[in-house]
Amino acid sequence: MIIDKISGSKVTFEVTVSKDLFEHGLDHAFEEVNKDVEIKGFRKGKAPRNVYEAKYGVESLYDEAIQHVLQETYYNAVVENNIEVVAQPSIDLDVTKIKRGEDFTYRVTVAVKPEVVLGEYKGLEVSVIPVEVSDFEVDSEVTKKLDQHAEMILKEEGTLENGDTAVFDFSGSVDGVLFDGGTAENYELVIGSGQFIPGFEEQMIGMKSEEEKDVKVTFPEDYHEKSLAGKEAVFAVKLHEIKVRQIPELNEEFITELNDETIKTVEDFKNKIKEEIKTSKESQNKNHIRTSVIKKAIENATFELPEEMILEEANRSLDQTKQQIQQYGLDYNTYLQYMGKTEEELKEELKVQAKKTLDEQLVIEAIAKAENIQPSEEEIAAKYDEITEQYKAQNVTLDQVKAAIPVSAITSEIAYQKALDFILDEAKVTE
Repeated sequence: MIIDKISGSKVTFEVTVSKDLFEHGLDHAFEEVNKDVEIKGFRKGKAPRNVYEAKYGVESLYDEAIQHVLQETYYNAVVENNIEVVAQPSIDLDVTKIKRGEDFTYRVTVAVKPEVVLGEYKGLEVSVIPVEVSDFEVDSEVTKKLDQHAEMILKEEGTLENGDTAVFDFSGSVDGVLFDGGTAENYELVIGSGQFIPGFEEQMIGMKSEEEKDVKVTFPEDYHEKSLAGKEAVFAVKLHEIKVRQIPELNEEFITELNDETIKTVEDFKNKIKEEIKTSKESQNKNHIRTSVIKKAIENATFELPEEMILEEANRSLDQTKQQIQQYGLDYNTYLQYMGKTEEELKEELKVQAKKTLDEQLVIEAIAKAENIQPSEEEIAAKYDEITEQYKAQNVTLDQVKAAIPVSAITSEIAYQKALDFILDEAKVTE
């Protein structure tokens, strides 16, 4: 069999089906088709071959026979020639030329795992942010933490100001007539938040607790309630309370209220924040190094990723997404509405992610091969033990895990991780 490369990721080849093999396919087809055939004088599925063919013709078996021999010969051709298929094949076969007692051929075009020509992947340079933490960063984070613990308290004296929270009743009317949705009691509004009609909040500024006032506004022309759009309205407002956010001071009282055994003093609090910032930077650097090194290794490599391979991976991801949605008791269309996406938009996103995943996978696998990275027996055994431990609650045994996951899959996973660790260790990291 001659295999011709159409491109770096597609091959074509011819397969010959011998007349004897096709006859075997006809035998198989008869056994399958005859199960449901009823011919007068014979029980269902018991008609002899010659009687069946006399009534229906041998050609009635062709479709089933052809499918059978195509599956068998295609599979054998792929295995015997070590063709790494990554998508469903395209079969070129003129069925009108197939005749019993004669050989026939068909041509296959299929996307294959592309050959990766590696570029530079050792000693790749990556810049990271310094992990030192400045006093300014600590002070900024302290301010955020204090703000998170702010409490709302009553403003005993003074008037309503921008940023204060007003607790008030209001009733709105147009031409003296109250309208639906324009009345509320003990409503809380942060003045300056822009939640109300333009001009409303500004007119409340300066009010005192228990003061009443008419607030006059004009609804915008594009207001969602068409009957009110562009209309002038009057809101009778009664302010009950004024609340302000009180940010706690950084003192011993605040430290005590944290109720954290690891923090006894203000200094402990600042030190913990400093460690959190440092840990965050280290994590960011680690992720940045990984992303940058992989990206550069991919950019330096040369290969052609077949569209069929991307679609296969994207469809696999889509199936997984649908299964997860179902597990959460959601409907697929409801999920799309919640995400604010159409199905086509989701599929395009999955294609982009699929390409990124496959690019990384192919290049890292090529590096593992180039560096002859292979897992040890101990590493393989440890991985099986790790997986078994993950399913311990389901009483899954080691033998069951080994039966479900072939050694080849475990080997590939470990080699992949070791190759990734290799290029990360080889990277030149500078601040």
